[in-house]
Amino acid sequence: MRTAFLTFLFLFLSVGHLQAATALIPSAPQISATSYLVMDADTGKLILSSRSDERFAPASLTKMMTSYLVEYELDKGNISKDDLVLVSEKAWRTPGSRMFIKEGTQVKLDDLLKGIIIQSGNDASVAVAEHIAGSESAFADLMNQHAKLLGMNNTHFNNATGLPAEGHFSTAKDLAILAKAIIQKFPEHYGVYSEKYFTYNNIRQPNRNKLLWRDRTVDGIKTGHTDEAGYCLVASAKRDGMRLISVVMGTSSEEARAQESQKVLAYAFRYFRTHKLYGADEILSTAKVWGGIQDQVRLGLDESLAVTIPRGQADQLNATMDVDKVIKAPVVKGQEYGAVRVTLNGEDVVRVPLVAMENVEEGGILKQIWHTIMLFFMSLIS
Repeated sequence: MRTAFLTFLFLFLSVGHLQAATALIPSAPQISATSYLVMDADTGKLILSSRSDERFAPASLTKMMTSYLVEYELDKGNISKDDLVLVSEKAWRTPGSRMFIKEGTQVKLDDLLKGIIIQSGNDASVAVAEHIAGSESAFADLMNQHAKLLGMNNTHFNNATGLPAEGHFSTAKDLAILAKAIIQKFPEHYGVYSEKYFTYNNIRQPNRNKLLWRDRTVDGIKTGHTDEAGYCLVASAKRDGMRLISVVMGTSSEEARAQESQKVLAYAFRYFRTHKLYGADEILSTAKVWGGIQDQVRLGLDESLAVTIPRGQADQLNATMDVDKVIKAPVVKGQEYGAVRVTLNGEDVVRVPLVAMENVEEGGILKQIWHTIMLFFMSLIS
């Protein structure tokens, strides 16, 4: 059959979930921020958002991309945490929040990364930019290239710090995408974002993310503030296997950005859940192959599939599998041959490609001719 219902996820549903299928979801809280959102880090679903695609000054949230680039280069082996970075006069003189590095000294890259993330050091950001790309302007060009690759389509960076500059902007959605990449691509480095203090040059400074002290489930990631941007915070928390990312931009104070972030996180955790449906490389079906060395091919997903839905509605989920009517050899592993469509109460939640999990080469010439004849007569009948 072209469409076959998949049976899934009911194995882990409790009776309480089933009885709560019609659970009411209250209206979202009022958030005092110019722009905000809360996103499920696993599915990318925006649970709450307001003006999340509008461009605003990101202030020191910019340093998320600066640290992302350091982590990217470390992962590629192009730099090392033990690299000694020479501090230039420009880095030393950079105004704003500081790590207090000294001109002409050499500082370990690992310390500079902590200075960027924990202390929000503008001086550390410029020093790292010059170490990686030769100049801050060249580093900004790299930042924009990576932003494009990540799908941050409404972002442009002019510097590594977030200090005010014309044409330097981002959005709540783009910053959430960046946070998601930091968490998922470089988990071995993510622990730094939860560190509460860092001492350098005998100066101990706290992480400006107040939620690290207030909520043990919060483990990152970055604050920002300028007069133009207001007080901003990108935060992430994980509870019961569900990770959320929140972004608030343009709040009125350090306390406000913490409180508004707590509001959106509390609402999303309370009233929504992530349900993991299938794992990557899981076989979901087999399909007929025409003219192949074998007569069937296994189909599945090349990435794990999860959905974010209101609590108590999991028993209303349905999945259908639409498989191409005719699949001809050669079949290439990873090639799309249909789709899995997940709906909630009849409305689409997600649609993902159904792909071949193996190669199927062409069969012998006689088999190919015979199958071609069979397909011809089948087309006449249909």
